[in-house]
Amino acid sequence: MQDFADTAAVITELDLVITVDTSIAHLAGALGKPVWVALPFPGDWRWMLDRDDSPWYPTARLFRQPKPGDWETVFGNIRAALAQEAKR
Repeated sequence: MQDFADTAAVITELDLVITVDTSIAHLAGALGKPVWVALPFPGDWRWMLDRDDSPWYPTARLFRQPKPGDWETVFGNIRAALAQEAKR
């Protein structure tokens, strides 16, 4: 992929984007695609605090580290959410 136009073309073909890269999260959110974002503790101001959604992107779901460096919990929660989605 050479630029965001190429990335956007790929995202439009996906059912769900899971990312730690917030530029991809913003692009997917702007395209209205479901996007799950893995965020570090305490998180960037754009994602606010103490919420698992985004007022800017209704298709976004946020997965936050409960403490610095705790990616195990984040990706465990993502795995559980994927399993729940698979049951639907």
